[in-house]
Amino acid sequence: MSQPPVSAAPLAFITGASSGIGQALASRFARSGYRLALVARRSEELQAWAQAQGFGADRCSVYRADVADTDSIVAAGQACLARQGVPEVVIANAGISVGMDTAERGDLDVMARTFATNNLGLAASFHPFVQPMRERGRGALVGIASVAAIRGLPGHGAYCASKAAVVSYCESLRGELRASGVAVVTLLPGYVDTPLTRENRYPMPFLMTPQAFADRAFEAIEARASYRVIPWQMGVVAKLLRALPNAVFDRVLAGRPRKHRQGEGRS
Repeated sequence: MSQPPVSAAPLAFITGASSGIGQALASRFARSGYRLALVARRSEELQAWAQAQGFGADRCSVYRADVADTDSIVAAGQACLARQGVPEVVIANAGISVGMDTAERGDLDVMARTFATNNLGLAASFHPFVQPMRERGRGALVGIASVAAIRGLPGHGAYCASKAAVVSYCESLRGELRASGVAVVTLLPGYVDTPLTRENRYPMPFLMTPQAFADRAFEAIEARASYRVIPWQMGVVAKLLRALPNAVFDRVLAGRPRKHRQGEGRS
């Protein structure tokens, strides 16, 4: 099937596009004929990658922004609207995952940064596009959560709490936009082989490549699925864990290695 002319091609706005899931999603949408608006702090690296893929200026624009800085990511969204128009899909993918210990004062700052990136940054990524999409009567806002949203894991309080908040926030936003034609899609990845997971010191069942995740995520977004765990096997595991009584759940996780805290190396 031939790709549509560039002028008619839909646009995908993706944060955290310099590596991992974000970069894989960018490749997947490009293969399906989308134009790209890619956002990252490391914009020079992202621009070099886009050029290596053969994405010309008519196909791809790169925006430098830190999603933890509200003004920065809002400005990137506004620049996208001015330069490329209203996206068909906005994917708030940028996120951080760092272990924490509430007994350590410095880890409270880690938690604040995690929420600033994973939660406020997600809402700020959507903000510039909500009204233009609503006026147009279509589009999709995609929040990348995690199966870690479903139950709290020891040593992973900031990340689990932030991803649970992503699920609830997207559910709220979906209700607000229900009659507008704008879809809100919540995706919960299981374990994906990215820089965020490679130093994990615990088993990661059903580990996926970023490309495999991107293929399934693309299908879910195109279908405008409201909520999907990828891969489905992790959805089954998550439901089983959610169903466990607290006492049993606590015993199951007893002795499980904790997530690396900031500054800790691989053990």
